[in-house]
Amino acid sequence: MRGNLNKSLQFVERLMEKGLAPNAFTYSILLEAAYKEKGVDEAMRLLDDIIAKGGSPNLVSYNVILTGLCKEDRVEEAIQLFRDLPAKGFNPNVVSYNILLRSLCYEGRWEEANELLAEMVGDDRAPSIVTYNILIGSLSLHGRIDQAREVLEELFREGHFRPNAASYNPILEHLCKQKKVDEVVKSLDQMISRNCEPNEGTYNAIAGLCYQGMVKEAFSIIQSLRNKQDSSFHDYYRNVVSSLCRKGNTYPAFQLLYEATSCGFTPDSYTYSSLIRGLCLERMLGAAMDVFRVMEENGHQPNIDNFNALVLGLCKCQRTDLSLEVVEMMIERGQTPNETTYTILVEGIIYEEEKELAAELLNELHARQAMSRSTVKRLTMQYDLELEVSANII
Repeated sequence: MRGNLNKSLQFVERLMEKGLAPNAFTYSILLEAAYKEKGVDEAMRLLDDIIAKGGSPNLVSYNVILTGLCKEDRVEEAIQLFRDLPAKGFNPNVVSYNILLRSLCYEGRWEEANELLAEMVGDDRAPSIVTYNILIGSLSLHGRIDQAREVLEELFREGHFRPNAASYNPILEHLCKQKKVDEVVKSLDQMISRNCEPNEGTYNAIAGLCYQGMVKEAFSIIQSLRNKQDSSFHDYYRNVVSSLCRKGNTYPAFQLLYEATSCGFTPDSYTYSSLIRGLCLERMLGAAMDVFRVMEENGHQPNIDNFNALVLGLCKCQRTDLSLEVVEMMIERGQTPNETTYTILVEGIIYEEEKELAAELLNELHARQAMSRSTVKRLTMQYDLELEVSANII
């Protein structure tokens, strides 16, 4: 949907002209696309237009607008819309409350947040696990760890909800930034004793120790967590490295990978692809391309998945010129680009606003039967491309 808002709106217009009214779910998707692509003002104009044309948005639609306002730091306007919802025929639900609560808490507006919490009574607006996690996360962010722990203990004591990794991770992140290793270990022990499994956020929180020069300590904690889980030695460390790379913590990923290899871990193709994606995410494109040299030095020949990871990472950085060089390198090394490779390239060229060039490439690939008919059809329709062979595709 994103990047194709205008086409989506035109499609909805055609439906309405034919007397086919889109449902509230469709409106919510369009509103979300509008605020993400053009800002919340555009989303509000779209909502007004939907209502003027006889559409019937629901509470989800207004929650999308609330989210957009809060993401643009327009909290006062969000509060006003929230208070106006009953007049529009909707009573705020727990999702509505959580949207506002998150902004108030993260801005440190505790008094207003407490007033909002006091209103959260009743089936549709009673606090959820998300509510508690918002409180824990915001208190931790502001360094109010004791209060964050109190909320966590209340969550466990009340028994209405089971704490999850997202309940502990903000506390762990703050403790790691403060270099309080003993307290990190204590919190993790408590977390596991309560049958709460560490997740991607947990590993990324622990990676915070690496930024404090405490790589050995971070790896020791990571090691101890593995001993308390069922996953294999190889799968565990591969998952840790991938988790860090996905969240932009590629430097700690390399540091912990070095420690892991010292203990017998051997990176595989998936691990190398994760490192490539992480480096591209942080726009360290030269380093991403150097991973291939490191692989070869360690006796690994880059495969199609490694090349595709690099091609995708470069395209996301709007460097399709480098992506084309990588494809040439693939062919020189005996690797044949596959449909995924070509799809990434076509979409990369489109996102650089070179639709005519993308259409020419797609025409060529279709003529050479390098892409399936279904994929060519999807790309043609999704991006409104004009192909010479379109009559044979659609």
